[in-house]
Amino acid sequence: MPPPSASMVAPLRCLYSIIACVDGFKREVHSRALVQPDDRPDVADVATCPNCSVLTEHEVLRRTPRGSGEDLLAKCMDCGDVHNIELRPPKAVSITATLSDGSLSTSDIIEVDEDEVISVGDLFEHDEAQWEVTRIDGAASQPFDSLPAGDIRALWAVRKDKAVVRLTMTDGEDSVASSIECEPDRVFTCGTILEIDGRRWRIRALHTGKGRTLRGSREASELRRMYLHLPNKRRY
Repeated sequence: MPPPSASMVAPLRCLYSIIACVDGFKREVHSRALVQPDDRPDVADVATCPNCSVLTEHEVLRRTPRGSGEDLLAKCMDCGDVHNIELRPPKAVSITATLSDGSLSTSDIIEVDEDEVISVGDLFEHDEAQWEVTRIDGAASQPFDSLPAGDIRALWAVRKDKAVVRLTMTDGEDSVASSIECEPDRVFTCGTILEIDGRRWRIRALHTGKGRTLRGSREASELRRMYLHLPNKRRY
């Protein structure tokens, strides 16, 4: 799994990592083969030359498929040394993940490259939804901020591409529980009017899990519950 600076995206499997020079910077490229200069003129094939002992640009002379990987015969552009480069896919491991979508949590299996490092806060896609890692457990169910996939016993994640906001809707002496789906960054403000199923409601209070507030604003992703009352007809 990519580091936090490059969001983790399922199916969370890449065949191998290659360092390529892009716009003068070294970048990690996940591909079935070295990036071809003919396809991308600003990308060079880079590998460690056994003669120079540093990363240098290479010319690929021959490619030989080897199972799901391949062997390359490559020439160092600095010293002219010709040598073989083996590209092999990393082993995939299965991780048990608890995925929380609002109040609903389900258990599922996610396949990850064994040598990928997963961190709390990483984002990934699964079942056409985006999720954020909130907890990682290693051996003996100990939580960690970051671990290689092969060392992870279980992980937990919450859905990030949508938020489910639970509602308590009060009409006089009667209260009804409901919920709405919206964008995680949608802002709700106490005192404003919402229309739900053709009926107008005033936001009375917002609950974030740390307490209830009768004033201010919160994003949907922060909310545990929203309390709605019928608006005062004389004012609205």
